[in-house]
Amino acid sequence: MAVSSQQVEHVLVVPTLLFHEIGYFEGFCENTEPYLKTLLDSAHTSYRPRNEVEDDPSYKQLIPYCIFRHEGRVFFYERGKAGGEDRLKAKRSIGIGGHISSIDHSENGSAYHEGMSREIDEEVHVETTYREQLLGLINDDSNDVGRVHLGIVHVFDLDAPKVRPREESIIETGFATLKDCIDDRDRFETWSQICLDHLVTT
Repeated sequence: MAVSSQQVEHVLVVPTLLFHEIGYFEGFCENTEPYLKTLLDSAHTSYRPRNEVEDDPSYKQLIPYCIFRHEGRVFFYERGKAGGEDRLKAKRSIGIGGHISSIDHSENGSAYHEGMSREIDEEVHVETTYREQLLGLINDDSNDVGRVHLGIVHVFDLDAPKVRPREESIIETGFATLKDCIDDRDRFETWSQICLDHLVTT
């Protein structure tokens, strides 16, 4: 999400200690219920300045990570130089999404789902109908980006392979088989690697 130099984005976080109390894991976790029931409870969440929590591992920023799939092929892209997370530039990804912001609210739904929809709309055009399902959670404490984020993975099964970029930082897009992505595994960011490893075995 882009903000002006005078505006500080406040993003949804939970204490990392709470995540550890529910049950620490590294990598991919399919059993989302015990985590999301607690981690998305407003009693435990807060909105904090993004510039502060990006380097504070005592908080986990909750990130919807959305994968678009059509007949076994997944949408992928490369992160260009414009915008986005500096630490992920020049990496390939199969996930679209971003932070839940304090501006996200919905009278009939949740701030989380409102934020997920906003992030998708900001980053790509999805020009087809789809079915969405919650796939799992990602935690990767092996690097500076992963230590301060927790991914919530959603899969969108598309009726047609019609996704195109809206953000200029999303370049070299396409749909590829899981095998092709795995063959280029080292070119992908770690969250995508974790998702690919899970998808190829399910």
